[in-house]
Amino acid sequence: MLIDFHTHAFPDRIAARAVEKLSDASGGMEYYTDGTAGGLVTRMKASGVDRSVVLSIATNAHQQKSVNDFAACLNEREELIAFGSVFPSAPDALEELERIAAMGLKGVKLHPDYQGFSVDDPALFPLYKKISSLGLVTVFHAGVDYGFAPPYGNTPEKLVRALEQFESPVVAAHWGGVGCYADVLALLAGADVYFDTSFGYAQMPKYYAEKILERHGADRLLFGTDSPWHTAEMELRLLSSLGLSQDEWEKITHKNAERLLGL
Repeated sequence: MLIDFHTHAFPDRIAARAVEKLSDASGGMEYYTDGTAGGLVTRMKASGVDRSVVLSIATNAHQQKSVNDFAACLNEREELIAFGSVFPSAPDALEELERIAAMGLKGVKLHPDYQGFSVDDPALFPLYKKISSLGLVTVFHAGVDYGFAPPYGNTPEKLVRALEQFESPVVAAHWGGVGCYADVLALLAGADVYFDTSFGYAQMPKYYAEKILERHGADRLLFGTDSPWHTAEMELRLLSSLGLSQDEWEKITHKNAERLLGL
């Protein structure tokens, strides 16, 4: 069993445009699907991935409902588990969280840089409390985003403060923070937060992967790719180099996700 906890897909009508725009913004980053849900499922089958968590982002207040309706439609596919999103400063963000929960979505994705906030801003704390009260999983983009200039909205020192507001599970994507691995190791490893392993291959030194695994433990690591930007083959290559036991491998590749998602 292989569960990918970090993927992206877009409505068919905008998928090609979306992946081209995101690729251009990041300096021409290669992509490995066409950005559609169908393309994701095709890639999953080729890579031996059984189920994928699909993460969408509401980049403005008016987009919330359509993003979450799309997520609900994706959940009709057996292979996909789609999370919703809210635009944190939207006046109806708390109500939309209730709708997300009512539709059966298991979590939300928040991206501080695309959504224009810092994770430790007290203005976000009521949102975090609402998420917690609904029992939703929160996935944060963490660390650098290649499409934006610094300062970044979710660095380890900021996330440490934000985590105090949550009573439901939080996932810090990309091994806890793209390009912030020393601070992840110093400030987040061992804390009550999950890391997904997406976008680690050829991005982070193996040294930090080994040290984060040692300090944080396999119980709070979730296999992920960041598809369409990386593939399962790429990320499994990194995991395979870490000398994991069979028990650790199974936890990271599917058991932790199954527990977190109630599968």
